[in-house]
Amino acid sequence: MRVTLPGTGAAATRRTTRVSAAAVLLAGLLLPYASSAPAQAAPPPRTTSGATAAVPAASTAAASAAADDLTGDIAFSVPSGTFQGQVSVSLSTAIGGAEIRYTTDGKPPTAASALYQGTPLRFTRTTELRAQAFTGGAASGKPGTAVYAARDTTTAHDLPVVLIDSYGAGKPGRDYVDTATMIFDPGGGGTTSLAAAPAVATRAGVHLRGQSSASFEKAPYRVEFWDNDNDDADYPVLGMPADSDWVLRGPYPDKSLIREALVYDLGKEMGLQAPRYRFVELYLNTDSGPVRSDDYMGVYMLVETIKNTKNRLDLKKLHEDDTTLPKIQGGYIWKFEWMAAEEPTLPCGGASSTCWSYLEVVDPSPLQAQQKEWLRTYIQDFHNVLHSQNFADPDTGYRAYIDVNSFVDQLIVYELSRNMDANYRSAYFYKDRDTKIFAGPLWDYDLTFGVGGFFQNDQTSGWQYQQTRQPVANDWFTQLLRDPAFVDQVRARWQSLRRGVLSDSALQSRIDALSRPLTNAAQRNFQRWPNLTTRTIGFFVTPTASTWQGQVQYMRDWMLRRAAWLDTTAAWGGPTTSPSPSPSPSPSTSPSPSPSPSSSPSPSPSSSPSSSPSPSGGAPGACSATMRVVGSWPGGFQGEVTVRAGNAPVSGWTVTWAWPGSQTVTQVWSGTRSGSGSTVTVRNESWNGSLAANTSTTFGFLANGSAETPAATCTSP
Repeated sequence: MRVTLPGTGAAATRRTTRVSAAAVLLAGLLLPYASSAPAQAAPPPRTTSGATAAVPAASTAAASAAADDLTGDIAFSVPSGTFQGQVSVSLSTAIGGAEIRYTTDGKPPTAASALYQGTPLRFTRTTELRAQAFTGGAASGKPGTAVYAARDTTTAHDLPVVLIDSYGAGKPGRDYVDTATMIFDPGGGGTTSLAAAPAVATRAGVHLRGQSSASFEKAPYRVEFWDNDNDDADYPVLGMPADSDWVLRGPYPDKSLIREALVYDLGKEMGLQAPRYRFVELYLNTDSGPVRSDDYMGVYMLVETIKNTKNRLDLKKLHEDDTTLPKIQGGYIWKFEWMAAEEPTLPCGGASSTCWSYLEVVDPSPLQAQQKEWLRTYIQDFHNVLHSQNFADPDTGYRAYIDVNSFVDQLIVYELSRNMDANYRSAYFYKDRDTKIFAGPLWDYDLTFGVGGFFQNDQTSGWQYQQTRQPVANDWFTQLLRDPAFVDQVRARWQSLRRGVLSDSALQSRIDALSRPLTNAAQRNFQRWPNLTTRTIGFFVTPTASTWQGQVQYMRDWMLRRAAWLDTTAAWGGPTTSPSPSPSPSPSTSPSPSPSPSSSPSPSPSSSPSSSPSPSGGAPGACSATMRVVGSWPGGFQGEVTVRAGNAPVSGWTVTWAWPGSQTVTQVWSGTRSGSGSTVTVRNESWNGSLAANTSTTFGFLANGSAETPAATCTSP
């Protein structure tokens, strides 16, 4: 496929990732873990959400202009859309004395193409009908295109529907495939189907996107609307501003279907940049027959891409000749894509142990050599300052380079969700011409809230930023957290958000609002993809539940437990005077699977540490241990042990228990296991051995066999 740059006609090859996504991810996951001036205000958050908004006049005009441009100077008797059985189309033009020539193979018509004789053209298969007026053997006026998709299903949907038909070319791969793409909008409270008139019907290029997600049967796709010259065509979509570039993200390991939408909504309300989106249901027809019910692909999110345009990130535009000050200072967008960055990338100078890696520049494109060097130098200066002795100096330290508020909020989003790829993949940053570096926009949050199973991201306690892998993408947040003032700012911001947008009640209300409109679509989705009780999906460990509602409840419970831990003094609770967060678990050498959800809702956790009484009269150093089953499945279960100090502090602990049957422990986290046979002994890690009087810590384990909770004993030196 030859694609041209918008408005230029110059040929350009779209960047595509041709490496094996599965091999890259697996290799990365199996690498050994590593050992262990005031900030500018963020730009006002965009008024965007997943809900349908009134389409502004500008978007309506853009839609009309794009549709008129596609039909050009050709009048099609039947507008683009779907049909059943057969469709008959007549062609005409207002150009005097012109004849019309047409094609049905996707190629632009030439003077040698088939001549339209005035008899209606009849189609029984999905067809891209392209036509051009000719006078005296030369093309005259604008070419026109209409797309007609054959269908054999009329299922009603209460979500918008996207149809992509590849004209029998098969499932899209890493290169763009020419498609007929249509979007059907049910409107307020109604339903729609493939038999309805589409709100958008256009030529579009579609290709496979993503890394690990590209290996899923329910795969993500990049969609680019095209005009007759393969240039970008801007259409408003489902209440979102007009643009040509979109992404279809299909929640697959995320069986709640709403994790990413939840993060985008929370981030936007906090003031971070995040893309607009709409939930849709996708039909993908890859054969030469009509669209059928088995082409249904389930619930997707139709999401704006991250790009520098007026209705998206809206930075100052860098042109190719902007190679000197002051214009060369921005805007720029870049991201970290661990083991998957594409050119242009920025190298890091300095010690490999502290340098960044896999930094990909997203915008501008193309990136001029002078712009690349200016940006690399600016980021290098920030990076060097961050690793210097005086990194926290309020005038010359890191605050001179970054918008601290956005970094604080980004860290909170990372830690609340325990994004498995935090800091390593889809980690975006941007800098406008007159601003510092901002963290964001948010992107790719499906491996969150207990989904993933690597780098301890399924645990509700501990720090995600400490879960490193090699080579390190960047250590910026780790360095920032060396500054007590930054830690205080994070703690104060967290506590403020917990009284508002991140309060337990606000979080639960948002989950309800996101999940309620998906009830019917979720049923269709899991009829198509019956994976609710499948524990491992692709590489990732996921919660199991017999219903979609159970999956939503699991996410709700996990999130509230995570927020409760972040409320503790071990994290961001307490006064804002603590020099830094308490140490957190060292990374284990193997992933920890997520627990299975219970069949009934768990009680909402309190926002403060447990205060249940410890045994009275305890001798100095005494401790106790209590075991509970967190989740179970055929042949195994997950347990959690709470270790509590008595009336005096302890400086280390050892917990022992004996299984009543043939149970065996297969994995322990937040503790070190020893022993064999039916007797299990677990000792503290270096970071959780010291407990103040009447305080507690926990460790978890996975075991084979039937779930049991034998009595456990605790001793302390």
